[in-house]
Amino acid sequence: MDFFIPRGECIGERTRAFRRAFFPEASAAEWNDWHWQLRNRVRTFEQFDRMLALSPAERLALQRDGSMLPVAVTPYYMSLLDPANPQQPLRRTVVPTQAEHLRMPGEADDPLGEDGHSPVQGIVHRYPDRVLFLVHDFCPTYCRYCTRSRLVGHGEYSPKQEQLEARIDYIRRTPAVRDVLLSGGEPLSIADDKLDWILTELRRIPHVEIVRIGTKSPAVMPQRITPELVKMLRKHHPLLMSIHFLHPDECTPESATACARLADAGIPLGSQTVLLKGVNDDVATMKRLMQNLLMMRVRPYYLYQCDPISGSSHFRTTVEKGLEIIQGLRGWTTGYGVPTYVIDAPGGGGKIPLQPDYLVGREGGDVVLRNFEGRQYRYPDPRGRGGAAKLEKGRSPRRKS
Repeated sequence: MDFFIPRGECIGERTRAFRRAFFPEASAAEWNDWHWQLRNRVRTFEQFDRMLALSPAERLALQRDGSMLPVAVTPYYMSLLDPANPQQPLRRTVVPTQAEHLRMPGEADDPLGEDGHSPVQGIVHRYPDRVLFLVHDFCPTYCRYCTRSRLVGHGEYSPKQEQLEARIDYIRRTPAVRDVLLSGGEPLSIADDKLDWILTELRRIPHVEIVRIGTKSPAVMPQRITPELVKMLRKHHPLLMSIHFLHPDECTPESATACARLADAGIPLGSQTVLLKGVNDDVATMKRLMQNLLMMRVRPYYLYQCDPISGSSHFRTTVEKGLEIIQGLRGWTTGYGVPTYVIDAPGGGGKIPLQPDYLVGREGGDVVLRNFEGRQYRYPDPRGRGGAAKLEKGRSPRRKS
């Protein structure tokens, strides 16, 4: 299969070297089996200590009990980490540090108020025509900034038949719901036949028009995207998929292959990226990520401001930083590569989009606009005072003051 290989270092070589060093008994077939990846997740202090030169902050966090969020990393994703650099972006997102135990004002275990919008366990009904369907609370790899740290990895949300049927029954009894987003946890970490059953039941509900799947598997466990899985998924169109990508280093040959299989099955792919301090909070990194994703046939969709989850202060940037990044993308790369920057409003207010200030104001009947270079232009607005005044031919645009 032909697929996009990112510019620069061949991450596949790093992965093979990691496998030889730490899993020498694993065959290539085993390594590429997602069940093997799940069984061999890196979870203990001893494993991390053997594979990484741990910083004092990492060492203390891994030895400390009582963290709200479990620790686990697939061998594949572990192979992408820099063993010598605790500040490597990918490593910061999956290896805990003592900073997680700091609680800052404004942080909360459930910052988005999901529990208050949950009429049935495993269903979040915050928007009028959409529901979030939490399949279960298990993840192959736990992101340290997870907005559901209070839930994931604790076994309360399971894919047991009676729990799944209760969630589907709520959707069946609520005709306003036309859009269902399967999430968790990682919804693709259940077996094909169980996921097929869920999708089949949802498709039997007349008012459900769209089903979406939110996943990070193509980034942390691309082995999950098997030909058998995509053959099953394509039976349930219209089906969309939102993939959580964070950094260009996740755009490997393996993840590109996974995305190609999904796209070839006719599944529209969108990316959801969280803005994180020291990970992707500069224009150059974000531009490279968005351009790589487009080459992998993944449309940049949302750029999220990091939710104020408890213990997340070391990950959160200013809102101005997010606006700066959008301004550094708009006009400087293809429009398809510019995501919508949003804050998911604390307390359950939903996603609120933010844009740089391109509207300067009005002068007479014209709207004054600022372009990506900082230059000002006039648009004759027929609703403005003075009518649709035309721009003088050949007028030179004014520079941003």
